[in-house]
Amino acid sequence: MNIHGMSYVFIFKNAVHSLFLILFTVLLTSCSVEQVVDKGSIRFGISARPLNLDPRFATDALSTRLNRLFYQRLVEVDNNSFPVPGIADWSIINPKQYRFILNENAGTYPDGEIIKANDVVQTYRAVLDESTLSPHRAALELIEDVRLINDKTVDFFLNRQDPLFPAYLELNILPAKQINNGHPFANRPFGSGEFIFLETDTAGVMKIQRKRDGHIFEIVEVKNPLVRVLKLLRGEIDLLQNDLTPELLGFLNSHESIGILNNPGSSFSYLGFNIQDPIVSDLRVRRAIAHAIDRKKIIEMVMQGSAREAESLFPPEHWAGNSQLTPHRFNPEKSRELLREAGYGPNNPLRLVYKTSSDPFRIRLATIIQAQLSQIGIEVELKSYDWGTFFGDIKAGNFQLYSLSWVGVRTPDVFRYIFASDSIPPTGANRGRYKSAVVDELLREAEQATTIESQTEIYRQVALQIHKDLPYVPLWFEDQYAAYGHRITGYRVSTDGNYDGLNHIEIVNSKGNLHAQPISAH
Repeated sequence: MNIHGMSYVFIFKNAVHSLFLILFTVLLTSCSVEQVVDKGSIRFGISARPLNLDPRFATDALSTRLNRLFYQRLVEVDNNSFPVPGIADWSIINPKQYRFILNENAGTYPDGEIIKANDVVQTYRAVLDESTLSPHRAALELIEDVRLINDKTVDFFLNRQDPLFPAYLELNILPAKQINNGHPFANRPFGSGEFIFLETDTAGVMKIQRKRDGHIFEIVEVKNPLVRVLKLLRGEIDLLQNDLTPELLGFLNSHESIGILNNPGSSFSYLGFNIQDPIVSDLRVRRAIAHAIDRKKIIEMVMQGSAREAESLFPPEHWAGNSQLTPHRFNPEKSRELLREAGYGPNNPLRLVYKTSSDPFRIRLATIIQAQLSQIGIEVELKSYDWGTFFGDIKAGNFQLYSLSWVGVRTPDVFRYIFASDSIPPTGANRGRYKSAVVDELLREAEQATTIESQTEIYRQVALQIHKDLPYVPLWFEDQYAAYGHRITGYRVSTDGNYDGLNHIEIVNSKGNLHAQPISAH
């Protein structure tokens, strides 16, 4: 049997072994003393801790999702990825001047202070300040000035017109007073959102409080997905979202006491390259790798159909998506031909290092890609790290290959943030150090476009050029899911995997009725 076939036998055996471990551990732990859990709080199990909860610097998915709970934004994006008012309504004074007026949605901070226009000004000026080194600055470089008009009104002045400008203003608003006092936002959020940060205890459990009813939530790090599942079954956590193997999710689905929610997702998974690396800088090598990955088989056999193949950052149905991209079909012979052209073969094998996180499912996916690349003569060394170390290496450019996902991407201005030549970290998220004069020029044209229709066509050209250059191998759009215990109801799963559903959860009492929670005083 060849290695390709053996890899899938390994997957099957690993799945059976995982289920055996689950059953064995459930039996073992059922005889143990149950962990003491505060039944008055709702416990949400997550796979890692957030890296930085300061909205000016947060770039990892977990921090971004949690920050949506703590803070408010001038603008939100609707289901069609178009901007709608958040805490402010806007008007266009002229194509380069927008006026935002805080509306009735603007909330209060934990100290009782009402969010004001100066908070907006100070937040955006902090990100735009070059000395701050905010990774979000590149996405907002069209802002020339932010001016305070009065307590409720802010004017944004642009260095060029852009009909999509309001959609760029999804930055979480920080209080000016705390900015000036050097508040440690990175580990102590202080915002006007639906939730208030209370503390992170000595065990690393983050406690937050929902404003509308004072209910306490505990955000609990449980790195091991098997342990996370067991804690859900034993009632030690009430909810988990994503980051499980298909076998574990299927196992939970077999339990009547566990509810499962699914939603087609928009999170874009990809294999990234360091374009400055002397080996993978060769387009022939990148194309060989793209044609060697059997994405359809991985989705079918490993992910149990819970994803769909991707060709670009945006799916074809997105208003800026490009449905005309020619897929990188699985074609090992084409891969071998490209490697021969690049000078690699039996007497000169290609060797690469592939980095991934320590999440067991991500390691398994990386192992399958490793096996598929071995079929075309590429020897891949896998290296897995804890999330903080892994993500730090990626931002620093310390890699040849890596796999990650982009989550919560809604508007095509993100192309500049990810692929522009001047968006290399820390000023942007061009982690692969990709540089294309064609893409840079197209992005400039998009910036100068006067209508969304003309921008749409340009962004589709951007997607086409990136598809040709392959700084990423597009893999798939993963579905979003959540599993929850019998104690709660009302959670919702979004297409981008955010945690907004926590605002809709209610506790069900022993009679099956919703249990109202008293509002706590602050």
